[in-house]
Amino acid sequence: MPAKPDLKIVLCSPRGFCAGVVRAIDTVERALAIYGAPVYVRHEIVHNKYVVDSLKKKGAIFVEELVEIPDTTAPVVFSAHGVPKSVPAEAETRNLFSLDATCPLVTKVHREAAIHFKRDREILLIGHSHHPEVVGTLGQLPPGAVTLIETAEDAKTFIPKDPNNLAFVTQTTLSIDDTAEIIGVLRQRFPDINGPHKKDICYATTNRQLAVKKVAPVVDALIVVGAPNSSNSQRLREVAEREGCPIAVLAQRATDIDWTRFGNIKSLGITAGASAPEVIVEEIMDAFAERYTLHVETVSAAEENEFFPVQRSLRPESVAE
Repeated sequence: MPAKPDLKIVLCSPRGFCAGVVRAIDTVERALAIYGAPVYVRHEIVHNKYVVDSLKKKGAIFVEELVEIPDTTAPVVFSAHGVPKSVPAEAETRNLFSLDATCPLVTKVHREAAIHFKRDREILLIGHSHHPEVVGTLGQLPPGAVTLIETAEDAKTFIPKDPNNLAFVTQTTLSIDDTAEIIGVLRQRFPDINGPHKKDICYATTNRQLAVKKVAPVVDALIVVGAPNSSNSQRLREVAEREGCPIAVLAQRATDIDWTRFGNIKSLGITAGASAPEVIVEEIMDAFAERYTLHVETVSAAEENEFFPVQRSLRPESVAE
């Protein structure tokens, strides 16, 4: 049997689950443990098929809108991406027992937008239309209160009601570079624009992109473990391409890999979006190990030790009382 060719694997660190994703999954799992199945979840709890399928097997039922849920006393969980204010209002009207798994960093953006609105500022939201996080943020305020800015071109052509009374917030899972460019255009055009005290792009998105920036220029190919509808995963793939990596692809499972593209590589970078579990990284490495002799190293961009607890009613000490 011929010897397998050598392949250097460079693992990006940090990668995979962030604190907000861990909290969201814990919310569903603890609700299942305390109240039993079913637990309804509005929208995918996080954008990852493996995670969603695992929770389905445990008794979670996923819906896109509350109207799909029958009258029930079962818990209804709102996903990590956040929801428009109309959703909890509808749940309350129907007497549904709701649990909010919105990432605290998304909630921070909601609060910032509400403060700007209270101060009568015209608000810009930098983000991607139709992404559930953006839909949720837009839905915190009355229609027309927030203008969506998706590109630098949008920032150049936007005409404010009052250029001296503007504010912006951003989606948490954007490309650092693209967002910096858009903010640069806005600040140049409107020097007095109010922005967040701390960047809205979350620490996990930032750190994962920084790790890819380190790895992408020194490998022949890079795989981002993540789903096509995961904003932060798509941004990681784009960052790898921008940094000059010849092959940068998204893969949900090892079965997604197009082996014809990886035939002649000597080195491979691997990272994972913030909603992708480490078990898939291991699965993909196992698939490469069948074809190559692996030499694994890790490149780190930051240490992460953030932790967001689930809401109080789901914590063990509350349940024990």
